[in-house]
Amino acid sequence: MRRFALWMIAALLCLPLGLALAEGESDMSYSDLFHQPTDTPAPVLEDGAAAAPAATATVAPTATPRVEADGSIVLTITAVGDVTIGRNAQYSGTSIFEKELARQNNDVNFIFKNTKDILSSDDLTIVNFEGVLADEYTIPSSKKENSFLFIGPPSYAEALSANGVELATMENNHIDDFGSDGRKNTQEALSAAGVTWADEYNMAVYETQGISIAVLSYKTFDYYSTLNVKVPQEVAAAKAENDLVIVCFHWGAEKDYKPNSNQRALAHKTIDAGADLIIGHHSHRINPIEQYNGKYIVYSVGNFSFAGNNKPDDMSTFIFQTRFKIKNGEIVSNSFRIIPCRISSKTDYNDFIPTPYTAELQINNVIKTMLNNGKSLQYAVDSYPLDWE
Repeated sequence: MRRFALWMIAALLCLPLGLALAEGESDMSYSDLFHQPTDTPAPVLEDGAAAAPAATATVAPTATPRVEADGSIVLTITAVGDVTIGRNAQYSGTSIFEKELARQNNDVNFIFKNTKDILSSDDLTIVNFEGVLADEYTIPSSKKENSFLFIGPPSYAEALSANGVELATMENNHIDDFGSDGRKNTQEALSAAGVTWADEYNMAVYETQGISIAVLSYKTFDYYSTLNVKVPQEVAAAKAENDLVIVCFHWGAEKDYKPNSNQRALAHKTIDAGADLIIGHHSHRINPIEQYNGKYIVYSVGNFSFAGNNKPDDMSTFIFQTRFKIKNGEIVSNSFRIIPCRISSKTDYNDFIPTPYTAELQINNVIKTMLNNGKSLQYAVDSYPLDWE
Protein backbone atom coordinates (compact mmCIF):
# COMPACT_ATOMS: atom_id res chain seq x y z
CA MET A 1 0.00 0.00 0.00
CA ARG A 2 1.12 3.52 -0.67
CA ARG A 3 2.60 5.33 2.26
CA PHE A 4 4.25 8.58 3.22
CA ALA A 5 8.01 8.29 3.36
CA LEU A 6 7.83 10.14 6.65
CA TRP A 7 4.66 10.38 8.67
CA MET A 8 4.81 13.38 10.93
CA ILE A 9 2.96 13.19 14.22
CA ALA A 10 1.96 16.77 14.89
CA ALA A 11 3.52 18.38 17.90
CA LEU A 12 0.05 19.19 19.13
CA LEU A 13 -0.67 15.50 19.65
CA CYS A 14 0.68 15.71 22.96
CA LEU A 15 -31.67 21.79 4.53
CA PRO A 16 -35.15 27.53 -0.95
CA LEU A 17 -37.15 24.22 -0.65
CA GLY A 18 -36.97 22.89 2.81
CA LEU A 19 -39.29 20.36 4.40
CA ALA A 20 -39.12 21.02 8.10
CA LEU A 21 -39.58 17.82 10.00
CA ALA A 22 -40.60 19.41 13.27
CA GLU A 23 -42.50 17.29 15.72
CA GLY A 24 -44.19 20.02 17.76
CA GLU A 25 -41.13 21.49 19.40
CA SER A 26 -40.68 25.23 19.75
CA ASP A 27 -37.91 27.02 17.88
CA MET A 28 -34.99 28.43 19.81
CA SER A 29 -32.71 30.20 17.37
CA TYR A 30 -29.05 29.27 17.22
CA SER A 31 -26.80 31.75 15.46
CA ASP A 32 -23.09 31.09 15.13
CA LEU A 33 -20.58 33.89 14.95
CA PHE A 34 -18.24 32.65 12.23
CA HIS A 35 -14.56 32.33 12.85
CA GLN A 36 -12.59 33.60 9.92
CA PRO A 37 -9.52 31.41 9.45
CA THR A 38 -6.03 32.76 9.10
CA ASP A 39 -5.01 32.66 5.45
CA THR A 40 -2.18 30.21 6.00
CA PRO A 41 -0.55 28.86 2.80
CA ALA A 42 -0.14 25.13 2.28
CA PRO A 43 3.31 23.61 2.56
CA VAL A 44 5.12 23.55 -0.80
CA LEU A 45 7.14 20.74 -2.30
CA GLU A 46 10.34 21.26 -4.25
CA ASP A 47 8.48 21.16 -7.58
CA GLY A 48 6.17 23.97 -6.48
CA ALA A 49 3.10 21.82 -5.88
CA ALA A 50 1.34 22.06 -2.55
CA ALA A 51 1.96 19.22 -0.15
CA ALA A 52 -0.69 17.52 1.90
CA PRO A 53 -0.89 18.73 5.51
CA ALA A 54 1.19 16.85 8.04
CA ALA A 55 -0.30 13.52 9.11
CA THR A 56 -1.49 13.32 12.71
CA ALA A 57 -1.67 9.63 13.49
CA THR A 58 -2.07 6.18 12.02
CA VAL A 59 -4.12 3.45 13.66
CA ALA A 60 -4.18 -0.20 12.63
CA PRO A 61 -7.02 -1.84 14.59
CA THR A 62 -6.86 -5.10 12.64
CA ALA A 63 -3.61 -6.77 11.66
CA THR A 64 -5.03 -9.21 9.09
CA PRO A 65 -7.08 -7.82 6.17
CA ARG A 66 -10.44 -9.46 5.46
CA VAL A 67 -9.98 -10.59 1.87
CA GLU A 68 -13.04 -11.41 -0.26
CA ALA A 69 -13.20 -14.44 -2.58
CA ASP A 70 -12.17 -12.27 -5.56
CA GLY A 71 -9.17 -10.90 -3.72
CA SER A 72 -10.74 -7.56 -2.89
CA ILE A 73 -11.09 -5.79 0.45
CA VAL A 74 -14.39 -4.17 1.43
CA LEU A 75 -14.35 -1.24 3.82
CA THR A 76 -17.43 0.19 5.54
CA ILE A 77 -17.08 3.85 6.52
CA THR A 78 -19.61 5.79 8.59
CA ALA A 79 -20.01 9.57 8.85
CA VAL A 80 -22.23 11.59 11.17
CA GLY A 81 -22.64 15.30 11.78
CA ASP A 82 -21.89 17.74 14.56
CA VAL A 83 -21.01 16.39 17.95
CA THR A 84 -21.29 19.41 20.24
CA ILE A 85 -21.20 18.28 23.84
CA GLY A 86 -20.48 20.24 26.97
CA ARG A 87 -21.65 23.58 28.29
CA ASN A 88 -21.84 27.10 26.92
CA ALA A 89 -19.19 29.12 28.73
CA GLN A 90 -21.28 32.27 28.21
CA TYR A 91 -24.03 30.86 30.46
CA SER A 92 -23.43 30.95 34.20
CA GLY A 93 -26.12 28.47 35.27
CA THR A 94 -26.28 24.72 34.86
CA SER A 95 -26.24 24.02 31.15
CA ILE A 96 -28.81 21.92 29.29
CA PHE A 97 -26.13 19.30 28.66
CA GLU A 98 -25.10 19.15 32.31
CA LYS A 99 -28.75 18.74 33.36
CA GLU A 100 -29.20 15.83 30.96
CA LEU A 101 -25.89 14.33 32.00
CA ALA A 102 -27.08 14.30 35.61
CA ARG A 103 -30.28 12.51 34.52
CA GLN A 104 -28.04 9.94 32.83
CA ASN A 105 -26.06 9.08 35.99
CA ASN A 106 -23.25 11.39 34.92
CA ASP A 107 -22.14 8.89 32.29
CA VAL A 108 -21.20 10.87 29.18
CA ASN A 109 -21.44 7.68 27.11
CA PHE A 110 -25.22 8.17 27.17
CA ILE A 111 -25.08 10.20 23.95
CA PHE A 112 -24.18 7.08 21.95
CA LYS A 113 -26.40 4.51 23.64
CA ASN A 114 -28.79 4.18 20.65
CA THR A 115 -26.10 4.25 17.96
CA LYS A 116 -23.09 2.48 19.47
CA ASP A 117 -23.89 -0.82 17.76
CA ILE A 118 -23.93 0.93 14.37
CA LEU A 119 -20.76 2.92 14.90
CA SER A 120 -18.88 -0.06 16.31
CA SER A 121 -19.64 -2.45 13.45
CA ASP A 122 -17.78 -0.64 10.66
CA ASP A 123 -14.15 -0.04 9.77
CA LEU A 124 -14.08 3.71 10.42
CA THR A 125 -16.49 6.23 11.93
CA ILE A 126 -15.94 9.96 11.38
CA VAL A 127 -17.62 12.72 13.41
CA ASN A 128 -17.31 16.49 13.32
CA PHE A 129 -16.31 17.46 16.83
CA GLU A 130 -17.50 21.03 17.33
CA GLY A 131 -16.31 22.50 20.56
CA VAL A 132 -13.33 22.57 22.88
CA LEU A 133 -12.13 20.13 25.52
CA ALA A 134 -10.10 21.70 28.29
CA ASP A 135 -9.95 21.93 32.07
CA GLU A 136 -8.85 25.55 32.04
CA TYR A 137 -9.56 28.22 29.47
CA THR A 138 -9.38 31.89 28.63
CA ILE A 139 -11.96 33.57 26.41
CA PRO A 140 -10.16 35.67 23.78
CA SER A 141 -11.26 39.30 23.57
CA SER A 142 -12.54 38.70 20.04
CA LYS A 143 -14.91 36.03 21.36
CA LYS A 144 -16.30 37.71 24.47
CA GLU A 145 -19.47 38.89 22.68
CA ASN A 146 -20.21 35.50 21.09
CA SER A 147 -23.44 33.86 22.19
CA PHE A 148 -22.08 30.33 22.19
CA LEU A 149 -18.72 29.07 23.38
CA PHE A 150 -18.84 25.30 23.82
CA ILE A 151 -16.48 23.60 26.24
CA GLY A 152 -16.24 20.33 28.15
CA PRO A 153 -13.65 18.43 30.18
CA PRO A 154 -10.99 16.42 28.31
CA SER A 155 -12.53 13.18 29.64
CA TYR A 156 -15.46 13.67 27.25
CA ALA A 157 -13.17 12.52 24.43
CA GLU A 158 -13.28 9.02 25.87
CA ALA A 159 -16.97 8.79 24.95
CA LEU A 160 -15.92 8.83 21.30
CA SER A 161 -13.37 6.03 21.43
CA ALA A 162 -15.55 3.94 23.76
CA ASN A 163 -18.48 3.98 21.33
CA GLY A 164 -16.99 3.24 17.94
CA VAL A 165 -15.73 6.67 16.84
CA GLU A 166 -12.21 6.45 15.52
CA LEU A 167 -11.73 9.86 13.91
CA ALA A 168 -12.84 13.42 14.58
CA THR A 169 -12.61 16.39 12.22
CA MET A 170 -12.03 19.66 14.03
CA GLU A 171 -12.07 22.41 11.42
CA ASN A 172 -15.28 24.29 12.26
CA ASN A 173 -16.38 27.65 13.62
CA HIS A 174 -16.11 26.66 17.29
CA ILE A 175 -12.69 25.02 17.53
CA ASP A 176 -11.02 28.39 18.15
CA ASP A 177 -13.57 29.72 20.64
CA PHE A 178 -10.87 29.61 23.30
CA GLY A 179 -7.94 30.49 21.10
CA SER A 180 -5.00 28.37 20.05
CA ASP A 181 -4.69 26.85 23.52
CA GLY A 182 -8.24 25.54 23.27
CA ARG A 183 -7.48 23.93 19.91
CA LYS A 184 -4.29 22.37 21.26
CA ASN A 185 -5.98 21.08 24.41
CA THR A 186 -8.75 19.49 22.33
CA GLN A 187 -6.25 17.78 20.08
CA GLU A 188 -4.37 16.45 23.08
CA ALA A 189 -7.60 15.18 24.68
CA LEU A 190 -8.62 13.35 21.50
CA SER A 191 -5.17 11.83 21.06
CA ALA A 192 -5.07 10.70 24.69
CA ALA A 193 -8.43 8.97 24.19
CA GLY A 194 -7.17 7.15 21.09
CA VAL A 195 -9.16 9.24 18.62
CA THR A 196 -7.39 10.26 15.43
CA TRP A 197 -8.14 13.88 14.44
CA ALA A 198 -7.80 16.22 11.47
CA ASP A 199 -7.84 19.98 11.10
CA GLU A 200 -6.81 22.24 8.23
CA TYR A 201 -3.16 22.01 9.11
CA ASN A 202 -3.03 18.34 10.09
CA MET A 203 -4.31 15.55 7.88
CA ALA A 204 -5.39 12.34 9.57
CA VAL A 205 -4.10 9.07 8.15
CA TYR A 206 -6.03 6.05 9.39
CA GLU A 207 -5.04 2.54 8.42
CA THR A 208 -7.41 -0.42 8.56
CA GLN A 209 -7.54 -3.71 6.68
CA GLY A 210 -4.23 -2.77 5.08
CA ILE A 211 -5.81 0.31 3.45
CA SER A 212 -4.55 3.81 4.20
CA ILE A 213 -7.28 6.46 4.45
CA ALA A 214 -6.37 10.15 4.41
CA VAL A 215 -8.93 12.52 5.94
CA LEU A 216 -8.66 16.26 5.34
CA SER A 217 -10.74 18.86 7.20
CA TYR A 218 -11.61 22.45 6.17
CA LYS A 219 -14.05 25.23 7.03
CA THR A 220 -15.10 27.54 4.21
CA PHE A 221 -17.37 30.58 4.85
CA ASP A 222 -15.54 33.55 3.18
CA TYR A 223 -12.48 31.47 2.49
CA TYR A 224 -13.45 29.99 -0.90
CA SER A 225 -10.99 31.92 -3.07
CA THR A 226 -8.10 30.35 -1.18
CA LEU A 227 -9.63 26.90 -0.75
CA ASN A 228 -10.47 26.58 -4.46
CA VAL A 229 -6.71 26.43 -5.03
CA LYS A 230 -5.43 24.98 -1.77
CA VAL A 231 -7.82 22.02 -1.41
CA PRO A 232 -7.29 20.42 -4.86
CA GLN A 233 -3.54 20.67 -4.39
CA GLU A 234 -3.60 19.07 -0.97
CA VAL A 235 -6.06 16.39 -2.08
CA ALA A 236 -3.86 15.43 -5.02
CA ALA A 237 -0.84 15.18 -2.73
CA ALA A 238 -2.76 13.05 -0.24
CA LYS A 239 -4.09 10.76 -2.98
CA ALA A 240 -0.57 10.16 -4.30
CA GLU A 241 0.37 8.60 -0.97
CA ASN A 242 -2.87 6.94 0.23
CA ASP A 243 -5.46 4.50 -1.04
CA LEU A 244 -8.53 6.57 -0.09
CA VAL A 245 -8.98 10.30 0.43
CA ILE A 246 -11.97 11.68 2.35
CA VAL A 247 -12.52 15.45 2.58
CA CYS A 248 -14.75 16.97 5.27
CA PHE A 249 -16.10 20.51 4.79
CA HIS A 250 -17.72 22.71 7.42
CA TRP A 251 -19.64 24.98 5.06
CA GLY A 252 -22.88 26.53 3.84
CA ALA A 253 -25.38 28.64 5.77
CA GLU A 254 -27.31 27.65 8.85
CA LYS A 255 -30.73 26.12 8.18
CA ASP A 256 -30.01 25.65 4.45
CA TYR A 257 -31.42 22.38 3.10
CA LYS A 258 -29.29 22.36 -0.05
CA PRO A 259 -25.82 23.54 -1.03
CA ASN A 260 -25.04 26.89 -2.63
CA SER A 261 -23.02 27.44 -5.80
CA ASN A 262 -19.76 27.96 -3.90
CA GLN A 263 -20.13 24.62 -2.16
CA ARG A 264 -20.93 22.78 -5.36
CA ALA A 265 -18.01 24.29 -7.25
CA LEU A 266 -15.50 23.48 -4.51
CA ALA A 267 -16.91 19.97 -4.11
CA HIS A 268 -16.52 19.20 -7.81
CA LYS A 269 -12.96 20.55 -7.86
CA THR A 270 -12.16 18.42 -4.85
CA ILE A 271 -13.44 15.25 -6.55
CA ASP A 272 -11.61 16.16 -9.76
CA ALA A 273 -8.41 16.39 -7.74
CA GLY A 274 -8.75 12.82 -6.50
CA ALA A 275 -11.02 12.80 -3.43
CA ASP A 276 -13.04 9.62 -3.05
CA LEU A 277 -15.72 10.98 -0.72
CA ILE A 278 -16.86 14.38 0.61
CA ILE A 279 -18.71 14.81 3.90
CA GLY A 280 -20.27 18.17 4.81
CA HIS A 281 -21.80 19.75 7.89
CA HIS A 282 -22.57 23.09 9.63
CA SER A 283 -26.09 23.92 8.36
CA HIS A 284 -27.78 21.92 11.16
CA ARG A 285 -29.97 20.51 8.36
CA ILE A 286 -29.80 17.46 6.15
CA ASN A 287 -28.80 18.12 2.53
CA PRO A 288 -29.01 16.00 -0.63
CA ILE A 289 -26.22 13.79 -1.92
CA GLU A 290 -24.59 14.06 -5.33
CA GLN A 291 -22.76 11.36 -7.26
CA TYR A 292 -20.17 13.21 -9.31
CA ASN A 293 -17.68 11.33 -11.46
CA GLY A 294 -18.59 8.19 -9.55
CA LYS A 295 -17.88 9.69 -6.11
CA TYR A 296 -20.38 10.73 -3.46
CA ILE A 297 -20.71 14.27 -2.14
CA VAL A 298 -22.71 14.32 1.09
CA TYR A 299 -23.40 18.05 1.41
CA SER A 300 -24.68 17.90 4.99
CA VAL A 301 -25.42 15.12 7.43
CA GLY A 302 -26.93 17.68 9.82
CA ASN A 303 -26.49 17.53 13.57
CA PHE A 304 -25.75 14.40 15.56
CA SER A 305 -25.39 14.92 19.29
CA PHE A 306 -26.00 18.65 19.52
CA ALA A 307 -26.02 20.39 22.90
CA GLY A 308 -26.48 23.88 21.44
CA ASN A 309 -30.28 23.78 21.58
CA ASN A 310 -32.77 21.81 23.66
CA LYS A 311 -35.65 22.31 21.20
CA PRO A 312 -34.37 22.63 17.62
CA ASP A 313 -37.07 23.24 15.00
CA ASP A 314 -35.80 20.28 12.96
CA MET A 315 -34.43 17.28 14.78
CA SER A 316 -33.90 15.01 11.76
CA THR A 317 -30.53 13.74 10.71
CA PHE A 318 -29.06 10.63 9.13
CA ILE A 319 -26.10 8.36 9.48
CA PHE A 320 -24.26 8.01 6.17
CA GLN A 321 -22.49 4.76 5.42
CA THR A 322 -20.48 3.84 2.35
CA ARG A 323 -18.70 0.68 1.26
CA PHE A 324 -15.58 0.80 -0.83
CA LYS A 325 -14.46 -2.35 -2.64
CA ILE A 326 -10.73 -2.15 -3.26
CA LYS A 327 -8.66 -4.56 -5.31
CA ASN A 328 -4.99 -4.27 -6.14
CA GLY A 329 -4.94 -0.77 -4.69
CA GLU A 330 -7.79 0.48 -6.92
CA ILE A 331 -11.42 1.26 -6.02
CA VAL A 332 -13.57 -1.26 -7.89
CA SER A 333 -16.93 -0.03 -6.62
CA ASN A 334 -18.61 2.05 -3.95
CA SER A 335 -22.15 2.09 -2.62
CA PHE A 336 -23.98 3.84 0.19
CA ARG A 337 -26.96 3.67 2.48
CA ILE A 338 -28.48 6.08 5.00
CA ILE A 339 -29.94 5.46 8.44
CA PRO A 340 -32.53 8.23 9.10
CA CYS A 341 -32.46 9.38 12.72
CA ARG A 342 -33.69 11.95 15.20
CA ILE A 343 -30.96 13.77 17.12
CA SER A 344 -32.87 12.93 20.31
CA SER A 345 -34.52 9.87 21.80
CA LYS A 346 -37.38 12.22 22.82
CA THR A 347 -39.90 13.89 20.53
CA ASP A 348 -40.61 16.93 22.73
CA TYR A 349 -37.05 18.01 23.54
CA ASN A 350 -33.46 17.30 22.65
CA ASP A 351 -31.75 14.90 25.05
CA PHE A 352 -28.63 14.67 22.82
CA ILE A 353 -29.12 10.92 22.16
CA PRO A 354 -29.23 10.32 18.38
CA THR A 355 -31.83 7.62 17.69
CA PRO A 356 -32.66 5.82 14.41
CA TYR A 357 -36.20 6.35 13.22
CA THR A 358 -38.41 3.27 13.16
CA ALA A 359 -41.70 4.77 11.91
CA GLU A 360 -42.06 4.55 8.13
CA LEU A 361 -43.51 8.08 7.92
CA GLN A 362 -40.47 9.64 9.57
CA ILE A 363 -38.04 7.62 7.48
CA ASN A 364 -39.87 8.58 4.28
CA ASN A 365 -39.89 12.24 5.30
CA VAL A 366 -36.11 12.25 5.50
CA ILE A 367 -35.82 10.65 2.07
CA LYS A 368 -38.44 12.96 0.56
CA THR A 369 -36.68 16.00 1.95
CA MET A 370 -33.39 15.10 0.33
CA LEU A 371 -34.98 14.05 -2.98
CA ASN A 372 -36.95 17.31 -3.23
CA ASN A 373 -34.01 19.48 -2.33
CA GLY A 374 -31.81 17.64 -4.81
CA LYS A 375 -34.00 18.47 -7.81
CA SER A 376 -31.91 21.53 -8.64
CA LEU A 377 -28.60 19.65 -8.41
CA GLN A 378 -27.16 18.34 -11.66
CA TYR A 379 -25.66 15.23 -10.14
CA ALA A 380 -28.12 14.44 -7.33
CA VAL A 381 -28.64 10.77 -6.58
CA ASP A 382 -32.08 9.46 -7.52
CA SER A 383 -32.60 7.24 -4.49
CA TYR A 384 -31.57 6.91 -0.87
CA PRO A 385 -31.22 3.21 -0.04
CA LEU A 386 -31.77 2.11 3.52
CA ASP A 387 -29.84 -1.11 3.14
CA TRP A 388 -26.91 -2.34 1.12
CA GLU A 389 -27.52 -3.28 -2.49
